[in-house]
Amino acid sequence: MSASRGELFIVASPSGGGKTTLIRRVMQELAAQGRQAHFSVSHTTRAPRSCERDGVDYHFVDRSTFQRMAAAGGFLEFAEVHSNLYGTSRAEVERKLESGCDVFLDIDVQGARQVRASVPDVVKVFIFPPSHAELYRRLVARRQDAEDAIALRIKNAVQEMREYAEFDYVIINDCLEDATRALASVVAVARMRPFRMRSRVQTILEGFERAVKKEE
Repeated sequence: MSASRGELFIVASPSGGGKTTLIRRVMQELAAQGRQAHFSVSHTTRAPRSCERDGVDYHFVDRSTFQRMAAAGGFLEFAEVHSNLYGTSRAEVERKLESGCDVFLDIDVQGARQVRASVPDVVKVFIFPPSHAELYRRLVARRQDAEDAIALRIKNAVQEMREYAEFDYVIINDCLEDATRALASVVAVARMRPFRMRSRVQTILEGFERAVKKEE
């Protein structure tokens, strides 16, 4: 893999875990450093909320359109969550990575498994809410769901959190500043993996080898 190719990150959490906020904060930090980063916009069959814009928050499509795209292999991953379909465009992600842009996927555990199967070097991060009470408070504060929907989200959250060991890193989002720093550190460390450093390290190593050979 080219060292100039972007890095692919999965950031997963239960609804209300804070993954979207953390991704956007880290992307702002990367932009300030002159690094390119892209927040992949998922396709979904869910109806848009009043504050959401098509093509910005999600690509909103009907179920038949989504299913045609899935059958054609157009999604890097897709899953059904809370009776709605969500998917990540394969072409969009690949285009951004090839341009040297880091890409963040805001997806669930099901989707993370699918991506890992086709992109083995993807970096997977799971964001944990600090407590049941705090997750409930966040979901209520969003004012987007009725009480029965919130109960279902929390029930599903428990199932997702049980799978945390499938991820490379786990961050407990009890303090936004600390969690942002933790995610930014994961992004920095990902660039130091051996296959990423190969070209630079090989140049240094060859310099040592030439110097040692001259001394023999």
